[in-house]
Amino acid sequence: MPIVGNKTPLAALAPNKPSKPVNSECCGADCCASTGNSKSSCCCNGFGKKLLLTLVGILLVYGIFFLGTLIRNNAKKYFYIGRADSSERSLVVSGYGKVSGNNDIAVTTIGYSNTDKEVAKAQTDNKKVMDKVMNELKALGVVEKDLQSNYTIYPDYNYTQDRGQQLIGYRVSNQLTVKIRDLSKIPQILGLAGKYGATEVGGLSFTIDDPENLKADARNKALVDAKNKAAYLSSKLGVVLGEVVSYNEYEAGASDYYPMKAMSSMGAEGGGAPESVASGSRDVIMNVNIVYEILSR
Repeated sequence: MPIVGNKTPLAALAPNKPSKPVNSECCGADCCASTGNSKSSCCCNGFGKKLLLTLVGILLVYGIFFLGTLIRNNAKKYFYIGRADSSERSLVVSGYGKVSGNNDIAVTTIGYSNTDKEVAKAQTDNKKVMDKVMNELKALGVVEKDLQSNYTIYPDYNYTQDRGQQLIGYRVSNQLTVKIRDLSKIPQILGLAGKYGATEVGGLSFTIDDPENLKADARNKALVDAKNKAAYLSSKLGVVLGEVVSYNEYEAGASDYYPMKAMSSMGAEGGGAPESVASGSRDVIMNVNIVYEILSR
């Protein structure tokens, strides 16, 4: 007789499948079902975490590399403190250039000074004299831009042992600097001294109106001189020169030359003027220094 008992379903005897953790990173249907999320949401959360960790790792590597480079550079700077940088192989040459030019500008001063107890009266008297001088200068061809006034007013004192310092009035002085471009007019312009009471006249000096052209010519000569020296030295030393490493130049003091008896003495007060004037010449000198790189022997 068959034994009758409780029948257990085969499904119940089958081993239970372990449930996957809710927070496990997966992209399957079972994982999403266990978490209650959709499959797309589950996959996006897992990928985002991986991307974030990757970025953090990259930033960490770059940070370590930057810190190491910074430490190395600082250590290198510290190592060279107090020590000169190693100089490159170079050749230094100098060049000299001189150009002479005739002076084409003459400069002199004509002035008048007077004193009065009243400032206004002293100014008026001074202006009368200097206006006549300026008008005649313009009539001789001197343009406005070549006239420059140095105008001063100051108290004039007289000192005696009995009374000490006493104010005697106010002194007005007007010194007019004249640039003469037409050198043939020099005798006439200097003859104005004393003509209208302008008894103060300065010396006569000569210069070049535009020295830049002479400086350019002198510089070109100096450069040619330096290049010739560099070619000669490199040939004798058996080296090949490269590019110019550095360059500097300076102008030497210009020299003025005047012939003997360039100007006769002016006459006494009353309009004496030199019979002849020689302007002379001026030397413009330029010096250059060039440093060439030595490539090889």
